[in-house]
Amino acid sequence: MNKNLHEILACPICKGELLFDSATQELICQFDRVAYPVLDDIPVMLESRARRLSVEEAY
Repeated sequence: MNKNLHEILACPICKGELLFDSATQELICQFDRVAYPVLDDIPVMLESRARRLSVEEAY
């Protein structure tokens, strides 16, 4: 994922910081415990496409 793009992205729910997980190709919001997919280097920042993180996954 492009580093410059990652720096300006924010969680659409809380407007907080997102962490990029290169293993799963997801942007993770720890506060809301959701993960947004990154498909072909394009982040899908739709709340409806976000995956809820389990307690174990929420660092």
